Amino acid sequence: MRCPCCQNDDLKVVDSRDFFEVNAIKRRRECQKCAMRFTTFETIELNVQVQKRDGKYEDFQQQKLINGLDAACRHTGISREQVTSLAAEITSDIKLRKQREISTKELGNIVMQRLLVLDAIAYIRFACVYRRFKDIDELMEAIKSIQPKDH
Repeated sequence: MRCPCCQNDDLKVVDSRDFFEVNAIKRRRECQKCAMRFTTFETIELNVQVQKRDGKYEDFQQQKLINGLDAACRHTGISREQVTSLAAEITSDIKLRKQREISTKELGNIVMQRLLVLDAIAYIRFACVYRRFKDIDELMEAIKSIQPKDH
């Protein structure tokens, strides 16, 4: 890495912080030659492939996960910050597995488990898209499965 001002490569890191929203580390750097300060973001490249229902593979994209969570959580008590944080947590969990691939079924189940804890409506919305209910009976069965048994 070089200073963007003088191109010197003698840099000092003056501050480092985790930037969970995008799975990055934010570093404040200072050039030892010209004293210019600048910020860099270091991300871990996630080389996980998602196996789609049709058998094809595509790169895991945290933004797609955020988009799906956003749709499920819209008009619920879950904030945009919580959605972003949840996506970062799920991404971190996937990375910790040290597996090179994950199926959409497995990924969907992870998301549904997390949403069930946060908000029942968001869980059902996500389940409707993910599980592709064929009729109202399947939807009702999903709703009954999350209701307390004393009702």
